[in-house]
Amino acid sequence: MRGVGTVLALVVLATLVATFARRRRIPAPSLLVVAGLTVALLPGTPQIEISPEIIGLVVLPPLLYASAEELSWRELRAVWKPVGVLSIGLVLASAAAVGWVASGITPLSWQMAFVLGAVLASTDPVAVTALGRRLSLPPKVQVLVQAESLFNDATSLVLFRVAVSVAVASAAAGWGAAGAEFAVLAGGGTVIGAAVAGVVALIRRRTEDPVLETVIALVTPYAAYVLAEAAHTSGVTSVVVAGVVLGGRGDRLTNARIRLQLHAVYGTVVFLLESVVFSLIGLALPAQVRALDDGDRAWPLYALAVAATLIAVRLLWLAPLSALVQRKGGIQRMNWRVPLVLTWAGTRGVVPLAAALSIPETTKAGAALADRPLVLVLTTSVVVVTLVVQGFTLAPVVRRSGIALEPDHTEREEAAARCRLADAGIRRLDELAELEAVPDVVLDRLRRGLTARLDDARDRLNEDTGGSGSADLVYRQLRRDLISVEATELQRLYDDHTISDTTRRRLQRSLDLEEARLAGA
Repeated sequence: MRGVGTVLALVVLATLVATFARRRRIPAPSLLVVAGLTVALLPGTPQIEISPEIIGLVVLPPLLYASAEELSWRELRAVWKPVGVLSIGLVLASAAAVGWVASGITPLSWQMAFVLGAVLASTDPVAVTALGRRLSLPPKVQVLVQAESLFNDATSLVLFRVAVSVAVASAAAGWGAAGAEFAVLAGGGTVIGAAVAGVVALIRRRTEDPVLETVIALVTPYAAYVLAEAAHTSGVTSVVVAGVVLGGRGDRLTNARIRLQLHAVYGTVVFLLESVVFSLIGLALPAQVRALDDGDRAWPLYALAVAATLIAVRLLWLAPLSALVQRKGGIQRMNWRVPLVLTWAGTRGVVPLAAALSIPETTKAGAALADRPLVLVLTTSVVVVTLVVQGFTLAPVVRRSGIALEPDHTEREEAAARCRLADAGIRRLDELAELEAVPDVVLDRLRRGLTARLDDARDRLNEDTGGSGSADLVYRQLRRDLISVEATELQRLYDDHTISDTTRRRLQRSLDLEEARLAGA
């Protein structure tokens, strides 16, 4: 991109569109792509050129890390088998199907058709996470979609490297070499990501400086990505593993005030990066189309055929897998709504675009790679089609399927958990009352607050204590002790599978907010 003014204008446009989408409850990635495409078609709009380094190094690591942090260890362990099948088997099937279709109906050579298939074979974690935030999917379905999109990139990346080596150097592709490269990329990325997470955890346990904590959190995904790429392994896998490990332990690494600050800072960074990158997808397509040869003008039909192939292969793969899982679970009558939702949630996005942009422009012999412009156009247009068509219709598909959780279900679960936390706090108060070491006025004030919670009220404390400053100090100290007890009870409820990860995160944030208010009182 050229010009600071163009970059600033893009940031402002993306922020306004994303804010409007949130207010109107419209899927932001889909609306951002449409807005970018509309602006690119206006007369006088400067041509936008996306650098693969900007996408791959600057944008992807924090977005992948944020998506990985949202994964729950508990739900991930429950779906690791289907995630493994989808992350390898479905990627291979999608790449083969797209390559076969593209070589048959497009002017692409079979080598470049295979490159296109490898680029589009995996679903995109950034797009899937951004679209999935506004849906009330059951925890296992949500984690399955997110985990698949995070872990299938290693398989797709190996296929992409093999396909590019064939297209650029006309080298023979061997399954043994491809398997060894997959082991190096995925295994090496996993080891480096876990090592980075371990080092970061040690550092964060030993610091309580909010500024330093924020800097460490922002640098972590870049460190995981750069170290893995420098070791010639998968930077994407490294970032994902680091995010999953640290995300599952985040509540134990810092205090409430720092967690709230990190949540605010990272939320802002993710919002800006997602807004800009999805706008860029729409902005880049017209310029890519103008670079095509006259013989490639049927690209819209090619793109629709490729997109339809991806959806069909995904449905044909997920339907028998879902039937097998349901039959093992003792369900006699098959439910086809789940594979339909999973199929429609498999959007493409930033990762395929970054891979396509990294395709070399010349062969090893120095000749221009003639089919590269068409691969770029087909990749971007398929991404646009999936984000717009599937993105705008995903919520209605989920609602019609009947698998979405009702708001009442979430509210009941949260209310029940709040009652359990209040019960734990009251039991602790009873223990303190028996010791007779705490003023009665303080015990009464705390008991009133906890009793109000049991009556399903908001977290409101009686401001008129009628006590002295010393009593206020004791009150705050004891309330922090009770918050610690409630946090322990909250973790126990989650470990016992009584509440979902979404409810745990929401209630933990509520406790963090109260603890931060007490610290500032």
